[in-house]
Amino acid sequence: MTSNVADTAHVTGARLLVDALVTHGVDRVFSVPGESFLAVLDALHDETERIRTIVCRHEAGAANMAEATGKLTGRPGVAIVTRGPGATHASIGVHTAFQDSTPMILLIGQCARDHLDREAFQEIDYRRMFGQMAKWVAQIDDARRIPEYLSHAFHTACSGRPGPVVLALPEDMLTDTFPRVPGAPRFQRVAASPSAAQIDQLRELLERAQRPMVIAGGSGWSVQACADLRRFVEAWQLPIGCAFRYQDTIDNDHPNYAGDVGLGINPALAQRVREADLLLVVGPRLGEATTGGYTLLDIPKTRQTLVHVHQGAEELGRVYAADLPIVSGMPEIAAALAALQPRQTPAWAGSAEQAHRAYSDWSAARPMLGDVQLGEIMKQLRARLPDDAIVTNGAGNYAIWLHRHFAYRQWRTQLAPTSGAMGYGVPAAIAAKSIYPERTVVAFAGDGCFMMSSQELATAVQYGLNVVFIVVNNAHYGTIRMHQERNYPGRTHGTGLTNPDFAAFARSFGAHGETVEHTADFLPAFDRCVASGRPALIEIRVPQEVSTPSATLDDIAEQGRRARAAAAK
Repeated sequence: MTSNVADTAHVTGARLLVDALVTHGVDRVFSVPGESFLAVLDALHDETERIRTIVCRHEAGAANMAEATGKLTGRPGVAIVTRGPGATHASIGVHTAFQDSTPMILLIGQCARDHLDREAFQEIDYRRMFGQMAKWVAQIDDARRIPEYLSHAFHTACSGRPGPVVLALPEDMLTDTFPRVPGAPRFQRVAASPSAAQIDQLRELLERAQRPMVIAGGSGWSVQACADLRRFVEAWQLPIGCAFRYQDTIDNDHPNYAGDVGLGINPALAQRVREADLLLVVGPRLGEATTGGYTLLDIPKTRQTLVHVHQGAEELGRVYAADLPIVSGMPEIAAALAALQPRQTPAWAGSAEQAHRAYSDWSAARPMLGDVQLGEIMKQLRARLPDDAIVTNGAGNYAIWLHRHFAYRQWRTQLAPTSGAMGYGVPAAIAAKSIYPERTVVAFAGDGCFMMSSQELATAVQYGLNVVFIVVNNAHYGTIRMHQERNYPGRTHGTGLTNPDFAAFARSFGAHGETVEHTADFLPAFDRCVASGRPALIEIRVPQEVSTPSATLDDIAEQGRRARAAAAK
């Protein structure tokens, strides 16, 4: 029985699944179609007014779009892919969601139940495959339990430390017909709150401190939570840094903002973190990128008094033993912090302004080789974009200029993978534009990063999602080349790339295309892209020798040679 049959007393598993998605507030799904879940596509056919199906060109794109949706909304993004190759392609999005603590649900079509354990066509045991990169993995073998499984999936994805859930859907289960069963109510977020005793202890630590600092970030924030955090740091005159790729947790122009604590950290900010006597870490896991490869802070006990607030109890004490560990959701801790008022002028008054001046000096545009100045372009773009514009990126050295010179003004205007996944920026931007069509969305990618998801230009054109894609082309895998020169100077191998004319490539999809080879050409090209009313791409060509804002490849190779010579003595 299919979903378009009038007998509402009986349903299929697929119909019950789509009903559950509606119940839990899903308004779009990202998918590459597969024969293993044809029944779900048929059920979605009847729900086009409530659920928009966005068809992608690769399952990695679909999964990344679902992950970006979870980041933007705080509700699970949903991707539906087929078994075997579809699931393996989609695994990158699941891994990103896990490392970024993003709520997401991946639904995978599965072989028929009576074919399992025979190595049937495209068969995989998804519990084993996704066991270490998802919060929960299950297979629904009884269609009557779909409301239960979906309720569990949504609650698991959003509660505690958010993350991805994977559900396998045997194709014959989806076509099973049975009397309608009761559905579950819409999921509710479940989060811990700090105790009064913990807040009292935090006050005592603050009042004894001389050089405190806040590091904020991670997932689970809201507009109100960010506003509460801002009130707290203002009242206590605290300098605040943002964890890797969570720079939008506070307005970067705020006088208390000290910069991003991540890869390529400002040396002055790193020194401030090291010299702090109290670190209040609200939200981040304190992972490898935020701690400079676990070198910024001592393990397992930091020199600084450490207050670590995180949504998941399992994360506290995992690497760093905090003096005051607090399990809390971000809105809950932020509200408590906003209510905490100092009883006298803090001993460190003025340090926040000093930290912000150091950030401003660090973020000033620096000259680089060639006719294109990326730092200046980032400044121009910031001045041109509205404050609510969403900027996405994947991984690569091009992102250093974005992180260092672009200023984020509002929560959830930055979408980037803390997992360091290439190919993320393009699909993330497409998802963002589908959710917020009225907002400007800009995707940054390097030439290598862009080509990992460039086929999704077709998706943007198909659905009229007018993202501006900016491709920084240096004709090689720049980050790997940088590390190669540092560790094996002069022995370049395996990093060169041959690229298309990216502007012509974009035009072949029906998008607008521009090429920029001089700084002065960027803003006119950007304005033409916006005015085109279509998805658009700007290729920015830079010399291959350019590596970071502060070093060329020759500089890095020379550093590598000196290091090798010193090690040989």
